[in-house]
Amino acid sequence: SPCVRKDPTHAADTTGADHPRRRHHRAHAFRVYVSPLATHIGAMCGIFAYTNYNCPKTQKEIVTKLLTGLKRLEYRGYDSAGLAIEDGESYTECTSKVFRETGKIANLEALLEANAGNMHPDLVFESHCGVAHTRWATHGPPAPRNSHPHTSDKNNEFLVVHNGIITNHQALRETLIRKGYMFESDTDTEVIPKLTKYLFDKFHDQITFRQLVMEVLRQLQGAYALLFKSSHYPGELVAAKRGSPLLLGISEGPHPGEQHAIVTSEGFTPSTKRAKRTSMEFYFASDASAMVEHTKRVLHLEDDDVAHIHNGGYGIYRMERVHCEGDDSPSLAYGPTVQSAEVERTIETLTMEVEQIMKGNFDHFMQKEIHEQPDAVGQTMRGRVVFEDDGKTVQRVFLGGMADYLSTIRRSRRIILCGCGTSYHSAIAVRQLMEELTELPVTLELASDVLDRQCPFFRDDSIIFISQSGETADTLRAMEYAKSKGALCIGIVNVVGSAISRATDCGIHINAGAEIGVASTKAYTCQITAMVLLALALSEDSRSRAARRLDIMRGVALLPDYMRRALALDGQMLELARTLVNENSLLLFGRGYNYATALEGALKVKEVALLHSEGILAGEMKHGPLALVDETLPLVVVATRDSSYVKQKSVIEQLRARDARLILIVGEDDDSLDRFADKNMIIKVPEIVDCLQPLVNIIPLQLLSYHLTVLRGHNVDQPRNLAKSVTVE
Repeated sequence: SPCVRKDPTHAADTTGADHPRRRHHRAHAFRVYVSPLATHIGAMCGIFAYTNYNCPKTQKEIVTKLLTGLKRLEYRGYDSAGLAIEDGESYTECTSKVFRETGKIANLEALLEANAGNMHPDLVFESHCGVAHTRWATHGPPAPRNSHPHTSDKNNEFLVVHNGIITNHQALRETLIRKGYMFESDTDTEVIPKLTKYLFDKFHDQITFRQLVMEVLRQLQGAYALLFKSSHYPGELVAAKRGSPLLLGISEGPHPGEQHAIVTSEGFTPSTKRAKRTSMEFYFASDASAMVEHTKRVLHLEDDDVAHIHNGGYGIYRMERVHCEGDDSPSLAYGPTVQSAEVERTIETLTMEVEQIMKGNFDHFMQKEIHEQPDAVGQTMRGRVVFEDDGKTVQRVFLGGMADYLSTIRRSRRIILCGCGTSYHSAIAVRQLMEELTELPVTLELASDVLDRQCPFFRDDSIIFISQSGETADTLRAMEYAKSKGALCIGIVNVVGSAISRATDCGIHINAGAEIGVASTKAYTCQITAMVLLALALSEDSRSRAARRLDIMRGVALLPDYMRRALALDGQMLELARTLVNENSLLLFGRGYNYATALEGALKVKEVALLHSEGILAGEMKHGPLALVDETLPLVVVATRDSSYVKQKSVIEQLRARDARLILIVGEDDDSLDRFADKNMIIKVPEIVDCLQPLVNIIPLQLLSYHLTVLRGHNVDQPRNLAKSVTVE
């Protein structure tokens, strides 16, 4: 996902603004409440919308833009798709048409093709609003009636697409049914267009479209990214965000060279810095990957923002929160929406390129991203690793925007690493090194478990939240909880402008580039790299650790080249995958730094190859897993030479004594283990300093999982039941 730059000097190292001392000082001054984001996070859907003003487009061009936008969001996971456009005999005699279908976007394209005779692809629109959506089923099974856009009535007076969960939908549904409204779907979303219709009939022409939407939002509880389209307000589009990500993209029309900003959507110019534009195009999307090929000028909507597009102008308005006193678990109410003032939001420039969201010469995104890892790790280090004049020796690590926080972290009671899935595995991989270099207790927390246990966090804790997307629901909830306890919150994220990057006090953007495949590969290695750099920066003043730090920094300089050498094992991994393609189970044993390698390798195999696999701490072998060992079950043992090597060698001997079917990952110069497995079952990897070895060792396992998936005939980039960004609990 994208990188955004405001300050080219240190923007990549800073994800928050408050200094910890200031924030800690004020933490006790008032009660910190967990936001609605921490309670209900949206489903894994994708939103895309396109509106043009005084910029002629045919209906066919508009449909193509909408479908392309949905295809860019496919990696988020979905089970149905839909879109809404205008259609009619002429530009002035149009009505909204809705097309919805289950399955892949290709099915939606087929539906549109089947209805081509009833459409007017050559009809030119000077101005038009089209919305599209990919749905991940949460309320009701995948079915056209449950797909978005949802409509208020048979005339499609109000249309809504929604990413999120409305928690009070049942109460709203029952109220609307009593008012005579009929529901056709099982979803929580359908109450929104029907509630909009009810309030429109009530207020009629007394309020603008934006004010009408705000009245609707006052009634909703939960999380959402919403887009509203209406035949009563032609050419207008209203968007709202609370909890789920939503971006607004702004593009010049065919008259370049004019000032980029524009008048507000409601017709007045707040200052001279926003001049009238003759033609404009606007895009809304859940992710910048759907927008980058159209425009790189984006605006990140913040929670409780409402965006209004009208007559070539846009306005951002704020839903003001009002705390209800005397409630231990406060709900959030809103003041009169018609008085909500317009607010300014910074237009940012995406630095990602279109090529990053294309496969290039590779067959799948996962394959591409595995092979991008050496360069991605180099990007993570760029600007943060200071080399000597020879360009090969690392002099120091400089984290820029983290500099003001390092002393605070050093004084912490403990460091806590918190994440889910692959991000949690990256925390396991770096914990031992961080303990060694900082001499602080380092604990691990699964984000999904933090609130279940009401984990005791303290003001002198430093908590590192790790997430590729920066939108992971459980990690966001854990972060909000930690902030309420006054802890210093640090983010390790890939997506700049994401919820975690905005809400944490400081952090590091890993700069891995867009990761489209659902199975995380380069984000994992870049997360480890970023945390290794953080550990080195935290221990910079330690004289007793100077020799160890120097050894690690030498390894850091060599890391990309060693990863490229590991990628040369691709052919061997393909052959190994052919021998395992019909297996039903796979066990992986690791220890020390490579326990994370076993866990992550097992996760990759199970999530994309759909093959049962389990990563096991080798020290626990005799406490149960040994009972599974026989001559048929394939076992992968990671045994590169580090402090656990002797113990791993003992594990291999014990497994071999029971006729185990061994696959060994060993150092390329290590011949001492050749007698325990067949030659084609020994994977020899280049060896680097022990704490960086997991970044090399994981590559053959990533390649193995990729080839297993292809050979077993499964979808590599979109495995069943999974989504890229887990934004629902």
